[in-house]
Amino acid sequence: MKRREFSTQLMATAVGAAALSAGGAARAQSEFVEGTHYIKLSQPGPAPADGKVEVVEFFWYGCPHCHAFEPALDAWQKKLPADVAFRRIPVAFREEPFGTHQRLFFALEAMGLIDTMHRKVFSAMHLDRMRLDKLPDILALMTKNGVDGAKFSEAFNSFSVQTKIRQARQLAETYRIDGVPTLGIQARFYTSGSLAGSPDRTLAVADYLIQRSRKKV
Repeated sequence: MKRREFSTQLMATAVGAAALSAGGAARAQSEFVEGTHYIKLSQPGPAPADGKVEVVEFFWYGCPHCHAFEPALDAWQKKLPADVAFRRIPVAFREEPFGTHQRLFFALEAMGLIDTMHRKVFSAMHLDRMRLDKLPDILALMTKNGVDGAKFSEAFNSFSVQTKIRQARQLAETYRIDGVPTLGIQARFYTSGSLAGSPDRTLAVADYLIQRSRKKV
């Protein structure tokens, strides 16, 4: 989703396998062109201090393309090698409802509930048509799924979550994010469905950029 409109190109093909075969990936990588399939940042950010290659998914719970991309992305990230660190970052193109959805994600993360609730939040918004832009509605979803409402509310309003939001917005500025879902790699590159051409190719481009980051080229 762009700041002002949804990208139709991202949905041009259905979400399929999480990654290309080794032979297919090798063939595809020869086709990846800087400025066409991915962007190299003119001013890279700092690399992770632990020496790993970092992959960041920038997303918004209200984005239908992020919802459609999630199954393939989730399967892909679970198979990443040990030297690659993956994390999700919710974006805020304006304060509301994006700010509330950032708080929602980081509260779940603080409670260790991303694995159990992340996909359920997407489903609630895109299948059940819940807006989830008000805390009472969010709490209703949480309690329905067995989450302690008082503990969630405390996390939602905590200083640590506000700090995470500030850091997330700074990272989005580093990558100059103007649409989601977007994958950022090592604070040096980013790609997306609108650049790569499809969700599957987005993941193949990310694999290529991970290899480049390992080689520092």
